[in-house]
Amino acid sequence: MRLYDTRTRRRVDLALGHTVRVYTCGITPYASAHLGHAFTYASVDALVRWLTARGHRVLSVRNVTDVDDDILGVARERGEDYLALGQAEVERFDRDLAALGLLAPTAVPRPTRAIPAIRAAVRGLLDTGSAYALPDGRVYFDTAASATWGALSGLDAEEMLRQFAAKGGDPDATGKRAAVDFLLWQPSAAGEPSWESPVPDCPPGRPGWHIECSAMVMEELGGVLDIHAGGSDLVFPHHEAEIQQAEHLTGQGPFARAWFHVGLVGLDGEKMSKSLGNLVFVRDLLERYEAGAVRRHLLEHHYRSPWEYDEVAMAQSAGAHKAWTDAAAHGGERPDLEERFAAAMEDDVDTPAAIAVLDEAAQAGAGATLRQLGGALGFAFPPSRG
Repeated sequence: MRLYDTRTRRRVDLALGHTVRVYTCGITPYASAHLGHAFTYASVDALVRWLTARGHRVLSVRNVTDVDDDILGVARERGEDYLALGQAEVERFDRDLAALGLLAPTAVPRPTRAIPAIRAAVRGLLDTGSAYALPDGRVYFDTAASATWGALSGLDAEEMLRQFAAKGGDPDATGKRAAVDFLLWQPSAAGEPSWESPVPDCPPGRPGWHIECSAMVMEELGGVLDIHAGGSDLVFPHHEAEIQQAEHLTGQGPFARAWFHVGLVGLDGEKMSKSLGNLVFVRDLLERYEAGAVRRHLLEHHYRSPWEYDEVAMAQSAGAHKAWTDAAAHGGERPDLEERFAAAMEDDVDTPAAIAVLDEAAQAGAGATLRQLGGALGFAFPPSRG
């Protein structure tokens, strides 16, 4: 199987054992699941389903970031408990993804349940000299101590600084050795959740965003992954930071054998995001279209390609899915299509090409083949009528 790896910027032949370890960066649960979320997780679902169809045992972990600046800020604005807010949104999110036919992950860790592992990771980075503590209790990763900082993203220093500032970093904070050094631990503000600091004689605090994922990965899957997945907007600084933390803690590398980054979904010329408010919500689409039609619309786009939501295109996907349903109600086989379907999935999870094969099966009246191959992509059809 060939998969494009962001770190090496090329397609790599994956040498996979029986068990394949996959980690996907999950949501920060303070708003409903939108189409950008759905595209990321449907793409990973297609990957996991195909690995399973190949005979692998897949350990698929997708976290929930239940404590960070964003969710604490929203909870404060609404006057809600941050954990209650997060749990309500996670339940809605899970219902939406289940409706789309996505498999449940093997494990769903949360930072608030992994604080001992996170604190141990921060202490370990301090012990190795990869991090430094400031008198007020802040702990930063020392990016100058790494020879591989920037290897994942390939960004120059100026662009790193721009993205770091734009994505929640603190480049102008006092006491830092370098502007892009990132927080591992920080003192909690009044009213925020807090835990004992990993630094002796420092006030209670809470973890930084990046160390949460590294610690949860290592707790659930060990120090080396087969595939790390997530949206392409996470390449820098989040995934760049994850690599540094994990590899400096374990002394092993690469942290992930392949990085599976999913393109962003836009609307009206802008990236779909909570901050911009230009969102198409999954549950709204499910009120108007069959779940299989929405799933088809997502997988008609290659996972690495950014795209824009278009209502006309969504309606066309619904029509094409209806043609599948009609064809799947009957028998008929086209065994010759199985090889082409497998070749598409083996070639960097090319779901658009795989869907084209399913279209050909439907047009040929090969309902049995359509049900079989469609099932490998997570599509379910009513029983055949013969």
